[in-house]
Amino acid sequence: MNQETTRVTERPPFDRSSSQDSLDELSMEDYWIELENIKKSSENRQDQEVVVVKEPDEGELEEEWLKEAGLSNLFGEAAGDPQESMVFLSTLTRTQAAAVQKRVETVSQTLRKKNKQYQVPDVRDIFAQQRESKEKEAPDGTESQSVRTDENKYPGKDGQASNLIVGEKELIPVGPEEAPASETDINLEVSFAEQAVNQKENSKEKTQRGKGDDAPLPSFRLPKDKTGTTRIGDLAPQDMKKVCHLALIELTALYDVLGVELKQQKAVKIKTKDSGLFCVPLTVLLEQDQKKVPGTRIPLIFQKLISRIEEGGLETEGLLRIPGAAMRIKNLCQELEAKFYEGTFNWESVKQHDAASLLKLFIRELPQPLLSVEYLKAFQAVQNLPTKKQQLQALNLLVILLPDANRDTLKALLEFLQRVVDNREKNKMTIMNVAMVMAPNLFMSHTLGLKSSEQREFAMAAGIANIMHLLIRYQKLLWTIPKFIVNQVRKQNTENHRKDKKAMKKLLKKMAYDREKYEKPDKSVNDADVPQGVIRVQAPHLSKVSMAIQLTEELKASDVLARFLSQESSGVAQTLKNGEVSLYEIGGNIGERCLDDDTYMKDLYQLNPNAEWVIKSKPS
Repeated sequence: MNQETTRVTERPPFDRSSSQDSLDELSMEDYWIELENIKKSSENRQDQEVVVVKEPDEGELEEEWLKEAGLSNLFGEAAGDPQESMVFLSTLTRTQAAAVQKRVETVSQTLRKKNKQYQVPDVRDIFAQQRESKEKEAPDGTESQSVRTDENKYPGKDGQASNLIVGEKELIPVGPEEAPASETDINLEVSFAEQAVNQKENSKEKTQRGKGDDAPLPSFRLPKDKTGTTRIGDLAPQDMKKVCHLALIELTALYDVLGVELKQQKAVKIKTKDSGLFCVPLTVLLEQDQKKVPGTRIPLIFQKLISRIEEGGLETEGLLRIPGAAMRIKNLCQELEAKFYEGTFNWESVKQHDAASLLKLFIRELPQPLLSVEYLKAFQAVQNLPTKKQQLQALNLLVILLPDANRDTLKALLEFLQRVVDNREKNKMTIMNVAMVMAPNLFMSHTLGLKSSEQREFAMAAGIANIMHLLIRYQKLLWTIPKFIVNQVRKQNTENHRKDKKAMKKLLKKMAYDREKYEKPDKSVNDADVPQGVIRVQAPHLSKVSMAIQLTEELKASDVLARFLSQESSGVAQTLKNGEVSLYEIGGNIGERCLDDDTYMKDLYQLNPNAEWVIKSKPS
């Protein structure tokens, strides 16, 4: 320990006025001080439960992975009829298909070794079934041509076309030829893993890799998408579930391509507190809180601690870095547990630095880490990815994969941390300082109970501080759902509708005429009511409940809202302008999607001509 400490202190002192865009891994003073404070705090809290991480058996991780990816029917008792997964597999990119195939092969080998009674399909059969199914369906129509891209023209590592393409229809273009992007753009239209395949041979990328963490962070941005940016929370639950399945497969494919091991952890179920504030699971806390404040998505104690810190002013020097007195923090914890929900706790007695210490303590003492047991190691492994852009892409997918409660709480934390950084001129807390202080609270607290060498801690320190830096700096980008994943969901929905319709026709052959008859009047009414190039927008809760709107090249979602609001009284219109209502795309190839103001309606209509357009309140 002394030897390591000497190494750190001999380095140049930390410069609190240094660039916001550089995380100097040689100056980790704040990190080590915070880690020491955490260890001292842990000694004073003997009652804390420690999550035990189970080491999985052979094949168990892959089996769990397939379940999380929505592909459990590719093995086990349902393996004899994997048709449910055929549509899903048909939308995968080459690298995504390779990731699935690799895990299916491992599970198949493991199950055969264990002599399971149920049938274990050969992975080649699964993908062969899918190709066969697609060949049979192709003559049915021209839809397959309309979604086809040139993805399968891109060769694999050996220069040959990859034989892992799932079927003939491909959804996502993967080459820079189709979607050129500037150096600072985050391309959300092309699979991240496919981008990585193409970039691996790029000498420019190899040069960038050598720059290390000392290089200034690029000013990454999202290029404008005319069909609208999709944020987490914009989609209906059934589509968000598909997004999560695809995000896991894409993340795994990205790690596979870049040669980084991705191992999900599994926490053994332990007895946790079913009430209180500290050491209580987020889901339990929210159940308690929603009885008091219906619809709340972030724990009330978490919100109150942030509020208390901000009441003291974010200009306070050393905010988050200077700890509160250990004994006072312990007493405050006990008092909060007894009085918080009764409303009798005296918040005036809580000093600002104490509130900051309590906030960090709350995060550390969650029975399972805020970044989740399943994905904590994947977050840590982000530091091993070659470029900052790929690190950011991985973080984007990981944020999507977090449970709702964890993701919402993380978002509130990062927004608060950015407000602290915004006051850096007075509080002397640059984004680097904040990252180094917060990193051990999010990344290391659940490993403190494990035996680890000082060398291991030192090796991880700069890496996880860098990840924390990225989370704070690029948080607005990280809550975006990549367009290529939304497109894959659209493709799944289209294929599912088509298959359902085909199955219905076979089942109700004799009623086919009646069914067509039933559908036609509805369509003819719409055709008569809405001319070509016009959409009908519904607004059931506004004064003007319906309006036909002519599509033009420049018409945006914000323009549609403005037309409806112009029909309202000034008071109602002002209230609604504050973001309480939005235009939604409903049905067609999507379940439901909240549109951002800059969505160009004609472009979106061409992507989803069968959608309905509804103005309604945003969920709380």
